[in-house]
Formats: sequence, C-alpha cells, structure tokens
Amino acid sequence: MPRSNIPEPIKVLSPQLFDRLKGRTERTLVDLINKNKDTRYVSESPALSSFRTAIQNLSEQQDDDEVRDDMLLESYRTAIPLTTYDSYEPFVDKLLNHKCQESDVRDMFSPGLPYFVAVSSSTSSAKPKFFAKYKHAPGKSYETVDRGANPISDTGGKNCIVYSLNYRQLVSVQNEDGVTVKKLPVTMMSSGSIRMQNGIDVEKDHIMLQYTAPRATSPIAVSFISKYRSFLLMHALFALADTKVETINTLFGTVFVDMMRYMEEEWDDLLTYIETGELPHWEGTDHVRQYLEPKFHASPERAADLQVIGKATQEPGWLLKVWPMLKVVIGITSGVFSVVVPKIRHYVGPDVCLRSLGFTASEAYIGTVYDPENANLFKVTSDDVVEYLDVSKEETASSLVAPWQIESGQKYEIVLTNRDGMWRYRLGDIIEVAGFDPDDGGPVVRYVERRNVVLRLGGAMLTEKQLSSAIFAVQDMLGQLVEFTVVVDDRSITRCLGYLVEVQGELGPEAYKAPQKLMHELCRLNDQARFGISGGKMKPPTIRILKRGTFRDYRRWRIEVTNSGSGQMKVPVVLWDEGAREWMFDRVEREVGLSFVTGARQAANKE
Repeated sequence: MPRSNIPEPIKVLSPQLFDRLKGRTERTLVDLINKNKDTRYVSESPALSSFRTAIQNLSEQQDDDEVRDDMLLESYRTAIPLTTYDSYEPFVDKLLNHKCQESDVRDMFSPGLPYFVAVSSSTSSAKPKFFAKYKHAPGKSYETVDRGANPISDTGGKNCIVYSLNYRQLVSVQNEDGVTVKKLPVTMMSSGSIRMQNGIDVEKDHIMLQYTAPRATSPIAVSFISKYRSFLLMHALFALADTKVETINTLFGTVFVDMMRYMEEEWDDLLTYIETGELPHWEGTDHVRQYLEPKFHASPERAADLQVIGKATQEPGWLLKVWPMLKVVIGITSGVFSVVVPKIRHYVGPDVCLRSLGFTASEAYIGTVYDPENANLFKVTSDDVVEYLDVSKEETASSLVAPWQIESGQKYEIVLTNRDGMWRYRLGDIIEVAGFDPDDGGPVVRYVERRNVVLRLGGAMLTEKQLSSAIFAVQDMLGQLVEFTVVVDDRSITRCLGYLVEVQGELGPEAYKAPQKLMHELCRLNDQARFGISGGKMKPPTIRILKRGTFRDYRRWRIEVTNSGSGQMKVPVVLWDEGAREWMFDRVEREVGLSFVTGARQAANKE
C-alpha cells in the first residue's frame, strides 16, 4: 500500500469508534469465554478457581442453559487474575509426555487436540516455554501474515522464503487402545503456523518434500535442512540462480545478515555450482538431495553474469546488481534488532523496503503491520483479546485497562486472552500507544522492550532498553555494531556490566574512549547505575570485541545444540546461560579502554 494511503493514527477515539472498538472486543471475549470455559485448564487450574465458582453460580441462577453475555463479562473481569507461565506449565507438560494419552490432553486449553506445540526461543528465561496451538476458523491476523510472507507479484517476481519446517520433537497422542490418533510437532511458532495454515501435516512431509511453493525460489525440501549454515546457504544458492528475486523473507533481520555473510564467504563456490548444476554436499543435506537435485539446473549464463557483478560487498546496494528486481526484505528489525538495519541497508541500498510481518510471539500474533514503511508500528489484532497493564501501577488485574480506555503516549504491558486457552496471560512485552486506526478504532502500538528482562547489579535495575540504548550511543567511537549481548563481568570481586560486541569492519580510532562514554550513557539513563558506580558497588562497564561472525555462529551453535528449527534463535540482551557465556568468551579478540578504569568512579560521581 502506498504510504500516502495510510492514515496517521488518531490520538483519541471518537464516540462512534469508541463504541465500535468496545463492541468488537466484548463480542470476541464472549466467544473466547464460551469456547474455552469448559476446558481441562479452566476446570482444574488453581489460578482460575474463583472464575469457576463464578460461572457455576451463574449457571445455577439462570433458568435456561445460556448465561447472559454481560454476566460472563463481569465474571471474567472480577474473577480472573493475571496469569503467568507457571500456571500453564503443569498442563502443557502432559502434551510433552513420551507416552501421551488422548484422555489426558484432549480439551486441555481449547476444544479438541492441538495442531502443534510452539516452543519459545528462551531469550528471556532460563528454559524454553511451550504453548499448545489449535486450529481455528480463519482469522485476520493469520491471513494477513500469510499474504505478507509469500506476496504475489504483478511483474512475475519470485520470493526467497527462509523458513524452517523442522521440529525438535514429535509427540504421538495415543488412545486407550494404543493407537496413535494425532502427531504433534513441537516446533517454532513460525514453522508450526506455516504447517497449520497450509495443511502441511507431519504425515504429509514425504509428499511435500517433492514440491516447490508458488513463487518461491527454493524447493520445500530446503526447509527440512536442520544445519543452520547449510540451511541458509542452500536458500542462497537457489536464490542466486534466479534473476527474478523480488522479496527475501527471513523472519528476523539478523538471519538475513547471516545468510548474506555466508553467501559472501562461499561466493566463488556458489557460482561454480550454478555454472555446473552440481548440488553441493553441505553438512546435513544428504536426506534431501534426491528432492533438490532434479530442481537445480546448470545455468552458465547466470554464473557468468554474477562473475561480472562480482562480490562487491563493500559497495552500497550490491544486492540490487545481483537481483535487479529486489523490492522488499522482510525481517523483524524493531527493538534490539534495529542494530542490523545499517548492515541491511548497506546490502540493499536506500530504496528497497525493509518490512516486518508483524508483532509476533510464541504465544500469539499480537499485531499486524500498520505502516509497511515503519518497522515498529503495529495494529493490535482483533482475533484475540489484548488488555493493557499500566506500567506505572500495581501489577494486579485491577490495573488492567481495556482497549477503548488506553491513552496515546502511555506505556502498558500486553496481557493476552486468546483462542488457544490463555487467560489474562502476562506477555512481558511493553508497548507505547501510538493512537488508533481512524477506520475502525483498532489500537496502534509501538514495541518498547521486555518488562522482565532487567539486570540487577550494584543496587541498580537496568532495563533492556537502557542497556541497548547505552551501547548504541557509543557507535560513533566504537564503530558500527553488528550485534551485542551483556553479561555480568565477574572477573574481579566488584562486578560490572560486561558488553560483548561484534563490530562491522575495523574499530574506530577513538574506540578506547567507548567504555567511558558507555558509562556516562548508563549513568544518564539510570540514576541507580550512577550511584552504584560512584559508590563502588559496581565497577564501570567493560567492552570486549568478538571475532567477526560470532553472533551468526552463536545462532548456528545454539540451533544445533538445542535441536531448534533454523530461523528463530535470538541472541538475548542479557546472557545468563553459563555454557553460552563461555562459548562467547572463547571468541573475544580484545578489550577496549582498559586504562579507562582509573578515575572512572570519580567521573561517575560528577554525573
């Protein structure tokens, strides 16, 4: 949609839009309550005991079988508390049981059996979380995401869709006779959603391996490669062989950069494969070779053209020479992922659109893209019900604000009640309200940060946004960042924040000053950090430089260690896992500004 056709969000709802939004939300909520109120979770969870009692009392008071909608809504608002993953975990664990019995899991969170179990990338917790995902009637959010993921071109353009269909576990649900009635893949939200929306049941995998999706450059078989490097290189190979690439969809901007870097490293070999039509023997590809070889053909003319173009990676907009029809790169680049935007821009130039598929989480699709030109502006979906927890108030259900009552410019935590059986679930994501869609009153929001991803050190509590804003501010001295993560640097008795960063190209000539500027930024953003440093409770922050390609290799390592699908492994802002920390430390090349420590506390005291 052209930018001129996208209206600016309005700051205040008109009376008509207020009524429309309120009516639509309450109708959706009533439908969700009626759909899921008789499930195992609602019937057995201690968290919903008051709600069960309220519903039972209503049923006893009514002469007919139907409870009035206004009574259902009142019971929901007064009897359902805020919930967290802890209350769902004992129930979802039954779905992961090696001997999963149908009688134990049917109607667990929503009627019937799930289609798949989504697994989180565990960037904000010590271990992954699992969420049962059910097949529902078509909804606007899924349809919008599907259209955006594989767009139809009016000029015959093709799409490089870099999604995985692998799963980490396959659960067989058995009836009382021991017969398998359902196979549930435990997989990433993106992989499971693609399967569910396109009817790719795991039982059909052997058939789907033979096909290529409409408009896609890569055969579906590429999506079954589990080795991260081989997965990205194979997508790159099929895309390079095609001159009509118009869209590259990698889900995350970091994955796009990883794929381009692998392509740079293997450029000469890739051109040879295209020239000869010989499929490479990359690790972890043997099981799909029989499906890929018939679809990969020699193209000496294309190889010759690419040879002339050359690996001009230092030239801005190089990819437009490789793919002259390239118009769009799809990948999440908001929040901490914005650090890769300059690198993507270097590859594609200023005119290729950088877009997102929306505000997504393992729990649900929260919002669709409102403005394709703005990577951090989302319209909240109407398929589920989102309430808003005022971040300035007590963290209880009494502080929840309905969608038609939120205020532009205010910050809230997302609280979700959805079709998959979550009730007032705290998502942990903080948003800022940008306004409302003037067409139907839907809330339009910006992602801000994770609420609970904070680092407590030396009396200071630092948020994800503060940690990222501080390191972004020193790029003028340090050099353009590729990515970063933060650890607690405990190399001395008094601990400090330790930044592990990868820099694009050479370090800046004034990189030695970066730790001092970083300290000033942290002190400016957080008074507790200033007091902690000046009072000797924490040392000034350190910056260690990692080898080129470290974060790309980290994703590859974690995907293979955890048996996760390629494409959703994210690097956490704060790295707590000891094994991951040691892996990173082994790739440190140098530390900048070591002499800065002297006098730093005095400087912090003057802030």
